[in-house]
Amino acid sequence: MNQRSGSTSDLEALSPWVNELAQTFVSLSSDIALVMDASGVITRVAQSGGTPMAPEAEQWVGRAWADTVTAETRRKIELLLGDVASTGTARRREVSHPGAAGADIPVAYTAIRLGAHGPVLAVGRDLRAIAAIQQQFLDAQQELERGYWRARQAETRERALRQVASDALLVLDAENGTVLSANAAAHRTGPDGAPLGRPAGLLFDAHSRAAVEELLGTACSGGRPVELRARLAGSHAYASVAATPFRVGASQRLLLRLRDPTDGAPSAGERRLQAAQAGESVVITDAAGHLRACDESFAALVGQPGEAALVGRALSDWLGDPQQPLEALLADTRREGLAERDGLALRGSAAAQRARVSASWLAEGDQEGIGLIVRPGEGPGMASAAQRAFLQAWGMLDEQLGRTSLPQMMREAAALAERHFIQAALQRCGGDAAAAAQLLGVSRDNLARRRRDRHTPRTS
Repeated sequence: MNQRSGSTSDLEALSPWVNELAQTFVSLSSDIALVMDASGVITRVAQSGGTPMAPEAEQWVGRAWADTVTAETRRKIELLLGDVASTGTARRREVSHPGAAGADIPVAYTAIRLGAHGPVLAVGRDLRAIAAIQQQFLDAQQELERGYWRARQAETRERALRQVASDALLVLDAENGTVLSANAAAHRTGPDGAPLGRPAGLLFDAHSRAAVEELLGTACSGGRPVELRARLAGSHAYASVAATPFRVGASQRLLLRLRDPTDGAPSAGERRLQAAQAGESVVITDAAGHLRACDESFAALVGQPGEAALVGRALSDWLGDPQQPLEALLADTRREGLAERDGLALRGSAAAQRARVSASWLAEGDQEGIGLIVRPGEGPGMASAAQRAFLQAWGMLDEQLGRTSLPQMMREAAALAERHFIQAALQRCGGDAAAAAQLLGVSRDNLARRRRDRHTPRTS
């Protein structure tokens, strides 16, 4: 082409050899070459002699080029031929030919006209190899993203299960900030445990109390969850403190959640070991009681192969019966923030069992749900080994009638009852002596002295 004038008259001399040029292009740098007349009708198709790009392309001779491509790319052929007619050359355009096996063949074409009225030569490169590489890259990228989100979801699930089992929860009166109720983990927070009936600020270091009180006020006035970090009383450790407002009838309450944000929090494996040792299972449901997540021990407890078999189903399929329905516990939890039931029927396991179930309201962001800790008993009556031992010892005291004076029997009965209640309190508080002492209404030192000095009552 004469660049100065823009004409193609200098290429017109090559028009008699256009078929040979098509074959040359194919042998040197292209996968297919098409020779067409001025109206775009194909007169010759040249392909590689080894493996043709499109074996059926020989049938294109005599057809309009635009009729050999898919409907979506027909317009590109029309634009390409228009460029050739007006300028003598056409820029690269990607089109698709229907393939014999049903899969389209993507091809990138350029075209040139040999002379003002000469034939049009279009040469194309097969893009399937490039498209395959691009698809592999996209597939790999999508799989990486799916793996990332699976890992994030698993991490979120494990963290939620761990938090249900280990977070300290307190229900506060929104008007004065006093603690109305608390879970077992809250009783292990700080040197004196949960300050039942007293301001929640006593849980925190003096320098953090003002910030916590402001947090409680913001939660009440804003009607939404808020969170900050505060230092616990008697400790250099900081905890994440979240306050969530909810209503009980006409009264407003606050659910205060304390969470250790440090790297010292137990891992998922450590949490499973601790739960197994404590005989606990953890379950998270939505607000209506449909299961969202659970740990492996709960799935085994109800005789299911894993969490996947439980998610989405009503937890009441496995917990509760007409005498003690699970719905009553869930309703109390939604209303009070914290609730507990003894002796709920546990179905699906090999042997009939009952369980103690502790539930707490979960509300973070726009997610609302209920977290439950399930502690299975040892039979339909949920009588523990300690309870059976107490009843057996009490029966042996009955046998002393006539052989031991009443005052002596009363002293031994009192010692037996004291020992039993101390053990029950320690068991309920996970072995925490300070929490057990608060539960019994005695000082920690008094409890330690009683445990040390009190012996098993004489029963023979």
